[in-house]
Order: sequence, then structure tokens, then C-alpha cells
Amino acid sequence: MGKWRAALAGLLCAVLLGGCAPDEPDDWPPAGKVPVVASFDAMKEFTEAVGQDKVAVVTLIPDGTEPHDFQPTPRSLRSLLHARLFICNGLGMEPWAEEVTTAVGNASLVTVDASRGVDAIPAEGRRRRWDPHCWLSLSAAQVQIQNIADALAEADPANADFYRQNADAAKAECQALLTEYQEKFRTVPGRHFVTGHAAFAYLCRDYGLTQDSVAPVFAGGEPGAQQLARLADQCRDWGVKTIFMEDMVSPRVSETLAREVGASVETIHTLESTEDGRSYTDRMRDNLEKIYRSLQ
Repeated sequence: MGKWRAALAGLLCAVLLGGCAPDEPDDWPPAGKVPVVASFDAMKEFTEAVGQDKVAVVTLIPDGTEPHDFQPTPRSLRSLLHARLFICNGLGMEPWAEEVTTAVGNASLVTVDASRGVDAIPAEGRRRRWDPHCWLSLSAAQVQIQNIADALAEADPANADFYRQNADAAKAECQALLTEYQEKFRTVPGRHFVTGHAAFAYLCRDYGLTQDSVAPVFAGGEPGAQQLARLADQCRDWGVKTIFMEDMVSPRVSETLAREVGASVETIHTLESTEDGRSYTDRMRDNLEKIYRSLQ
């Protein structure tokens, strides 16, 4: 993380001397609202569901940027300078978070690890200890929503009941969708689905499914003929009809594999960026329905 220090120092000087960045709202932070920075879109959606009109939320990571590849900008640092809460997913999803928030030097800023209390899944074959993709589980999302509600209640005690009531409603919506698809997945003949990279282990745990992904097989670079053939054979053995690809991942390898096994290719949402105003539960329902249909 040493490479961050010089960059952060220079960016912080630019923020302090240069005023608002071009893409930051002029009225940030708005009067009468709790100013919150969320690391990426799913965290922003959870916070807005709980805080509604009592909070003003901006995301730190721009749409279309992988959280692992994030680099700080004057806008992101300025947002943190004036925020009361920084909502991050945790579990190693934002490995830069501690250094960035420390460098900003906002003594009032509280970092909220939204994954605290989630039953974490070990990150097999990865350099990090835990799989961070828990927001893609409707059960883990309820834990995250509650953590965010508790943090908002502590930051703004006058509205604590408001936040907790909204959290209860948001969790109930997640639970209803979770229960609906647990019933549906009980009857599917297939249990395997294939994605571009291994981001759906928590979702699989909710429904007793197995995720198989292209990325771990080809993590070292372009796939060789033997690697592709081996995964194609597995897909045939499992009866895979659909290869899923994520919205921010190149489709080329998934499309190649699909041609090899005679499968279709469909996009599945990781909810790291906004998508035409579609909500968290809308996109989760879309994911679950696509997976359900692929296993028929």
C-alpha cells in the first residue's frame, strides 16, 4: 500500500486548494442531511433504503470501475473530507479503505464495515482470506442493512427509530425474495451454473447451488486449449445450458466457452455499478430468475 501515500498526499493538496471537483454536487454536503460516502452502488442502495430523505449518499468508486482497481481522485477525497459515515462492504473488498480514510484526516468520519457479522466464506484460490461478495446474497444483505441502520442511528440518534423501521422493511423485502426462490430452487434438476468469475458463492449458499467459474481456471491469462476443453467437458457433464457473464467483465472467454458447449450467454448483475435506475431487489430477482431458468 506504500504506493498510495504520495498519490494521496498530492490529491489531498489538490482538494484543499482547488475547491469542488467537476463531478461533485455544489451543495455537498447538503444541509439537514447526514452526509454518507458508500464505497460502491450496493452499499449506496442499502444506505438510501434505510436513510431515505434523512441522508445524502455519494459513491466513492465511479460506475464502471472495479472496486479492486479503484484509485483515489480529488472528488473522492473531498467527499470523505465532509462525510459523517463511510459505508464499505468489508471482507477485503476495499483493501485501500483504511489508508484512504486515514490520509483524509476527517476526525468525525466513522467507517462502517457492513459485513460485520456475516458468516464469511473462505476465498479459495485467492490472495485474500475471505470471499467479499456477500451483498449478492439476500440473507447476508439483511445483515448489512442492519449494520448500516445501527450506524445511522448512532450518528443521528434523533431519527434512530426511523432508520430501524426502514431497515426492517428493507430486510423483509429481501427475505420475501429469498423465500420465494428457495422454494423454486428446491425443484430444479440442475445444481451447477457457470459464471465469468467466482462472485456468487454467497448466493449459492442461500439456495444449495454450486457455482463454477471461468476466471479461476484462466486466472493466469488467456486460456489454453486443454483448459478450455476441460471446462467444456465439465459443462457438458453438468448439462449447462447458459454461461453467465458479469456486466463489467469482457465477454470474450464466456462466449468462446458457450460456443464449445452449445450454450447461450446471458449477463448477470454484480450490483457494483448503477444500471438504468434498477433497484437492488429488481436486479437480484433478475439474477435469480435467469439462474433458475438455466437449471430447468
